[in-house]
Amino acid sequence: MQPCLATCEPRLNQMTTPRAAANRLNAAHSTGPRTAAGKHRASRNALTHGLTARTAVLPSEDPAAYEIHLSQFRAEYQPATPTETQLVRELADTAWRLNRIPLLEARLLSGQDGLRILDAHRLLQTIGVQSNRLSRQFHNTLDQLREIQADRRQLERRQLKQAAALLELHKRQGIEYDPAADGFVFSLSEIESHSRRLMRQNEARHYEYVLFEGDPKLVRAAGL
Repeated sequence: MQPCLATCEPRLNQMTTPRAAANRLNAAHSTGPRTAAGKHRASRNALTHGLTARTAVLPSEDPAAYEIHLSQFRAEYQPATPTETQLVRELADTAWRLNRIPLLEARLLSGQDGLRILDAHRLLQTIGVQSNRLSRQFHNTLDQLREIQADRRQLERRQLKQAAALLELHKRQGIEYDPAADGFVFSLSEIESHSRRLMRQNEARHYEYVLFEGDPKLVRAAGL
């Protein structure tokens, strides 16, 4: 099941105030927690909600359930290239983290972790921020995947049409056709199937015009 995702928020314009410039300068020099206590606290926060952990699956979660989750995304988007495969995995990982959020919130609100009310409230705020970040990340990755797949499919359709035309030309000339000789990666059976489909579509368009757009008298006279 795909997560219920929030609508992506518009990207904010880059701040240009002196305060913003100072903030960016300070951030450039920041190296994160420096003390042992600070590093421990940061790592504990990451593990508490797991939304910024390096791996999508936490030690407390079921790896087999994640593999089923990933296979569902692969079945839906059917990646055909390494780039598409990478993007589909990013989608699955982001969705896995997003699906964890309602469970985290329910656990915090029920007091199961034994945290102080103030600590629980702060963690809920952090989870809310991470939820928005992950939602934007999911939609951005999905948009990128759809754009790449649309470009690939458009190129495949154009190449298949070209290959089909060359196949019919070779048939008329009585010459055996080798798609690889023209740089196509499609099999001969794929091109044959596409050629027949194009011919049926062209014939169907003719009947569509005659039956539904032409002069009714001419349609009756033709016995259609």
